[in-house]
Amino acid sequence: MSALLGFAPDWPAPARARAWVTERAGGASMGSYAALNLATHVGDSPERVATNRARLRAGVQLPAEPVWLEQVHGATVLDLDQDAVAPADGAVTARAGVVCAVLTADCLPVVFASRDGSRVGVAHAGWRGLLSGVLPAAVRALRTPPDEIVAWLGPAIGAASYEVGEDVRDAYLARDASAAAAFTPNARGRWQADLYALARMSLAKAGVGAVHGGGFCTYREADRFFSHRREAPCGRFATLVWLAPR
Repeated sequence: MSALLGFAPDWPAPARARAWVTERAGGASMGSYAALNLATHVGDSPERVATNRARLRAGVQLPAEPVWLEQVHGATVLDLDQDAVAPADGAVTARAGVVCAVLTADCLPVVFASRDGSRVGVAHAGWRGLLSGVLPAAVRALRTPPDEIVAWLGPAIGAASYEVGEDVRDAYLARDASAAAAFTPNARGRWQADLYALARMSLAKAGVGAVHGGGFCTYREADRFFSHRREAPCGRFATLVWLAPR
């Protein structure tokens, strides 16, 4: 796999579970889409996106074209082994060679694998998706006991860079008062929201205790990641997971 196109998560997944996160370098796009934009919906040249996707598949030696979702900031998670492709914010599979994918540029990508290597999945979790329950939905879709699932939190905007209004905090606290721990007041009378903390809380409530990763900031790491908040319109990077044959 080409390190020029990103990196493999550092997580204790079974050997069959293969995951990859792309970065900005290695693509054909220009301007705020430079260089490895993988999204077709953000205004980039379709031809350049097609080139980028081809480079990704070849450089990372993917077994198939990723199943690119129409993401809607909701809580629908598809089982790609039986569901038709439809608007969704997550996907799971038990079939070798099916590549689950989400595209992000500040929202949180979360990768899942069953400890026995039988199922994998990925979810797109922005603040709306987290609030709606996309992570518990992904856990349910895996059809695996939660304590037999390993999760990894990928690159997202960090708490120090993610300012939200009172409405966002209130929406979380209306669901669960303990979410207050993920919001820090700032000098502008608004709040710094910690997506990683909110995701860990959501996963813990779903019964998933083995949660790894985190600690990135797409906003601050401009050389590595796209950030909608920093430079919209901009590209999107991909978080991928698939199963190798037994």
